[in-house]
Amino acid sequence: MPGRYWFIILTYIVMQFSVLLLVPFVPWMKDQGVDLYTVQNWWSVIRFLIAVIITVLLLRKDMRTPAMRGATGPWMTILWIVVGVAAAFAGQMLAAMIEMALGIVPGSENTSNLLEAVRDVPAFVLIVVIFAPVLEEIIFRKIIFGEIYKRTNFFVAVLISALLFGVVHMELLHLLTYFSMGVVFAGLYVLTKRIIVPIVVHSLMNLTVVISQLLLTPERMEEIEQMRKQLENMQTIIFGGIL
Repeated sequence: MPGRYWFIILTYIVMQFSVLLLVPFVPWMKDQGVDLYTVQNWWSVIRFLIAVIITVLLLRKDMRTPAMRGATGPWMTILWIVVGVAAAFAGQMLAAMIEMALGIVPGSENTSNLLEAVRDVPAFVLIVVIFAPVLEEIIFRKIIFGEIYKRTNFFVAVLISALLFGVVHMELLHLLTYFSMGVVFAGLYVLTKRIIVPIVVHSLMNLTVVISQLLLTPERMEEIEQMRKQLENMQTIIFGGIL
């Protein structure tokens, strides 16, 4: 694997742990009455931005390289993005149904935390919609999946990269949901031979979730909760009959 790829992975790891840099200043900020939650969210925006800039600079050689042989053209790329969004949401729905059938309570704590951060610091939406999709697709699809795919096959590469993608989000109960997304994103990368496709699909999915969640009224949330309970009852009947 090229050295620049190792530096990108290292940048991502350092970025994740850079939140610890705030620890020495916590007592002082408490004394000053500073909102630690807001500071943490702003620091997240800054550290993700820095990580994206470093990653883009390290990928300058890749950007100057001609597109892979067989890469899709502009119109097919757009078509695959549309198909990819639909496939990713379908995969999420299937994974959620399986999780509920296994007794796992639906709802992502990670998503809830991100939405709370967006409400606190609107600029945080840049992480959710741009910075995170760019970094995660470059690392988990282009680098990890891509390098393993060269040496093994699609199934081994997607298994390892998608599992790592799920683990990094620190929601082991919903690992299947993140795994399904990882499979779709990897499939899009292979079919189009353009990393921009899974990046845009990932970004559009996150944007859709942010907009839909922030615009939900209490009445609509209650309706969705009732629909969820009805779905759980249907799954109990279906899977109960099968088992």
